[in-house]
Amino acid sequence: MEAVSTRRMPSFHRYRDQSGHSGVLAYALMPEAIAVKFVDGAVYLYSRDCPGPRHVDRMKALARAGSGLSTYISRHIGKRFTAKLH
Repeated sequence: MEAVSTRRMPSFHRYRDQSGHSGVLAYALMPEAIAVKFVDGAVYLYSRDCPGPRHVDRMKALARAGSGLSTYISRHIGKRFTAKLH
C-alpha cells in the first residue's frame, strides 16, 4: 500500500492587486516556495525545485509589491509548478 502524503495549506495573504485586473487572489510565502491562489479558486505551489529559485524569489517580491505576479506567471512560468493544492 502506498503512503498518502498531504500538504498542510499555508496561511494566505490577500494579494493587493494594484492594477485591479489580476488573476491572483492571494498568496502564501514559505521559506523555499510560494503558493498562489487564483481567482478561479485554483491553488498552485511554486518551489525552488520547480520553477527554480530565481523565479520563486521574483514571484515573492511581486507578491509583496502587489503588482505584476499574474503577468509574470503567465509570461515566464506557465505550467511549471510543483503541485496543485486542494
